[in-house]
Amino acid sequence: MTASRTPTTAEELRGVGLRVTAARVALLETVRNGDHLGVEAIASGVRDRVGHVSLQAVYEALHALTAAGLLRRIEPAGSPARFEGRVGDNHHHIVCRSCGAVADVDCAVGEAPCLSSSDDHGFAIDEAEVIFWGLCPDCTARSS
Repeated sequence: MTASRTPTTAEELRGVGLRVTAARVALLETVRNGDHLGVEAIASGVRDRVGHVSLQAVYEALHALTAAGLLRRIEPAGSPARFEGRVGDNHHHIVCRSCGAVADVDCAVGEAPCLSSSDDHGFAIDEAEVIFWGLCPDCTARSS
């Protein structure tokens, strides 16, 4: 019996047909090691790993990695886009109304889409995106 091994970031990039660059590897690893990061935080993390990289290059890489299914983009109302490395499942998010903290919330029921629409209007629904809103524990404590 052979032990299965996790593919390297470079292998993952090749596996989806993307060219492997130091910036793409750094970006993918930055997002996966972060927590629902915005573009500026991602760019800073990439620069810490590989030196100078333009914001335009970060946007282009984020687009390519999201289109390839290696990253997920979320856009809570009133917030800039954020990116996460948790892909391939139908999880949801909870967002703090005060500080903007974001956390993952597992799907309410089974597989995607975990919720049913009352009227699908003929659409073939394959995903449900839910954002729960409230105050995180730190903001709740400060408001008491």
